[in-house]
Amino acid sequence: MSAHPAGRSGRTRWERFRRLLRYRLIVPLKRSHHHTPEYTARGVLVGLAWALTPTIGIQMGLCLITWIAARRLFRWDFNLIVSCAWTWTTNVITMLPCYYVFYVTGQLMLGHVDDLSGYREFLGLWQSHVGAEEEQGTFDWLVYFEQLVVGWGLPLLVGSLPWSVLGGWLGYVWSLRFVRRHREARHCRHLARRSGRHPHSNPA
Repeated sequence: MSAHPAGRSGRTRWERFRRLLRYRLIVPLKRSHHHTPEYTARGVLVGLAWALTPTIGIQMGLCLITWIAARRLFRWDFNLIVSCAWTWTTNVITMLPCYYVFYVTGQLMLGHVDDLSGYREFLGLWQSHVGAEEEQGTFDWLVYFEQLVVGWGLPLLVGSLPWSVLGGWLGYVWSLRFVRRHREARHCRHLARRSGRHPHSNPA
């Protein structure tokens, strides 16, 4: 039996996940041709910055608040749709690994080197608190955030900050380059099609 069983469409789970990532993250960048590349890249920056914080579940709302505050207070704007799309980089699949990285980073930054737990222990603590709520079908976001704040709040928050800043900046640099290259390629294809329709036209 394959390690990655195929679904009804014939695609493996990994293929479906990659396709979903492309639809969620890459397609919005390609469809943002009505805006400047910088405007779109700033959306990726904000989305990734919030994605790399322990706020899964309210990240799109935080993007909206950031968008309103940035426009009104700082005259700074970004693509809200793109920013909301890129918060999806942390989701139910990547949440716990990311939270563990935040936790370990925070413990190291706070000097709690002797108070580090392994990933399995971290998962066990999560399951004993939040996981029990999920299994009983009584999952409550208030309980979820309470456990984060009481159990691992300060290390998680502190540890997420460098990842948020670094991830946001790298996302801006990469997406700016990606959008520019995509538009250049799109422009070249457009010129090639025009040239094909008018073979006797004078070169520019």
